[in-house]
Amino acid sequence: MMQIGYTMMTEQAGPRELVGHVVEAERVGFDFSVISDHSFPWLDSQGHAPYAWSVLGAAAQATSRIPLMTYVTCPTFRYHPAVVAQKAATVQLLSEGRFRLGLGSGEILNEHVVGAGWPSAGVRLEMLDEAAGIIRDLFSGEYVTHRGTHFQVENAKLWDVPDAPPPIGIAVSGPHSCKVAGRRADLVIATEPKGELLDAFDEHGGAGKPRVGQMPVCYDPDREAAVARAHDQFRWSLGGWGVNSELPLPSGFAQATETVRPEDVAESIPCGDDVDAFVEAARPYAEAGFTELALVQIGGGHQEPFFRWAEKELLPALREL
Repeated sequence: MMQIGYTMMTEQAGPRELVGHVVEAERVGFDFSVISDHSFPWLDSQGHAPYAWSVLGAAAQATSRIPLMTYVTCPTFRYHPAVVAQKAATVQLLSEGRFRLGLGSGEILNEHVVGAGWPSAGVRLEMLDEAAGIIRDLFSGEYVTHRGTHFQVENAKLWDVPDAPPPIGIAVSGPHSCKVAGRRADLVIATEPKGELLDAFDEHGGAGKPRVGQMPVCYDPDREAAVARAHDQFRWSLGGWGVNSELPLPSGFAQATETVRPEDVAESIPCGDDVDAFVEAARPYAEAGFTELALVQIGGGHQEPFFRWAEKELLPALREL
């Protein structure tokens, strides 16, 4: 049975609201939660970008059961991997072992703020590979000195180390990232239900490990309102990873999606309140072999009705997949 999770979407809600959302997600029975780690929203209409790690600390104290996870943190530009390791170990302690560290190669949308440039995708994956190794070494609690191609670490040590370090997940979108994930990760992360990504992960050492997907949805009893909201706030998702990782500002996403129509969004994102349509949208993830699927309810101010509906109708239906 595929586990169903809830996404704290930092691009569409403030920090206090996000903590309240994950508390409610735990109450209604979601199996796990994830949080995005952004410095910018994708589009101005989303309107938010609080610091995910502060939200995680608060969420760890406000909840008691639901697992937490970054989806995903880029440990190469805004954050040095030694800093990510310290943050992750601390959240694992605060949550009493409920945290997983999701890592990815990032998007210029978020990483441009430190002015470190934006190398090619191949170089970014090399950096992710090296960073993941540093983080895992630091989870040992031993002193770590590392002089690598992209990162320097000098006598670093985590002084507060959980008994069980956070499992590391790596986001994949193609063969190279699958190779990195197979070698470095305890679980794989993907935003599209592509079985070939999971197969490549397995080939490089990922067989038998969890695989976590994510799917946007837009619940509203008024389907037209749901489609309009999904188009307003989530049309950027139709661009594909090759485009989405390279646009530096929300204005770029607005310009790139000028010709995307509401009906185009409705074809790829389930909108309204038809449970069967939501289940059919999730089915490809189950058939591809994903073991977990995190839902994103579009619209920061539209979470409470979604939770009520999910508790009574959506979660029971999805668990039959």
